[in-house]
Amino acid sequence: MPLNIKVKNVMTKEVAYATVPGSRHEVLQILKTKHISGVPVVKDGKVVGIVTRTDLLKNPTEEQLAILMTRNPITISPDATIETAARLMSVHGVRRLPVVENGVLVGIITVTDLLGIIAENGFDESIKPYVAPSVVSVWDETPLPVVGMIMKLADVKASPVLNSELELVGIVTDKDLIAASVVEDSLHQSDISAGSDEDAWTWESMRDTLKLYYSISRIKLPDRPVKEAMRDAPAVGINGSVVSEVARLMRRNGLEQLPVITAENRLKGIVRDSDVIRCLIKT
Repeated sequence: MPLNIKVKNVMTKEVAYATVPGSRHEVLQILKTKHISGVPVVKDGKVVGIVTRTDLLKNPTEEQLAILMTRNPITISPDATIETAARLMSVHGVRRLPVVENGVLVGIITVTDLLGIIAENGFDESIKPYVAPSVVSVWDETPLPVVGMIMKLADVKASPVLNSELELVGIVTDKDLIAASVVEDSLHQSDISAGSDEDAWTWESMRDTLKLYYSISRIKLPDRPVKEAMRDAPAVGINGSVVSEVARLMRRNGLEQLPVITAENRLKGIVRDSDVIRCLIKT
């Protein structure tokens, strides 16, 4: 049930941005002050790039914004429909789009914004077409350092947790691992904004920070079983769950993905918000 809603009716209009020429320090100040984790980059009034906390962590010694930023970002018009926004995000694998009018930045729209539209409207189709059967799960007794390495090697941001009876007992995200970890370099930690999913347009949030902290050896996970760090999983059933219900659960629990189970509480797959927004795209 695609909706004829314009991007300008959904987007966040007050957008912080950086300018080039600029520096790492200037971007960090914006991220910390605004409690966000990424900003568009503007030159002479035009959007020329995007820089996120991820970019800063990948390049810890680079100071020039022009080198740190991702150039030529995918943008969208405020008069485009949310269907177009969902299509662009799906095709290009991005979670947010700067909204540009006559080359000028006028807003930002994210996967979370689209998820809110889905949650508030009657998308009562089955969740089955959006379930990914390939999922990396872990045993609830697996030590946290091993879980962290599994998630890093598999390039996933969340893993369902199973007990010895193969029942789903929880889910662990990289944000949960960060909360349980010891950051060994407090100076680097203080340089990074602590954006959360409650921010109006948090881009990477703390999720991407974990993988990048690992890559620069700034985080140490305690030798404890994952069941002490996981959260209870608000799983959805493979039969009976509908798209709007799943979108509401994701927003309510601050999760990008939810485990999908059978009637016997056996893990069937996982559903991601970036897949759910495909319901806005007309076939």
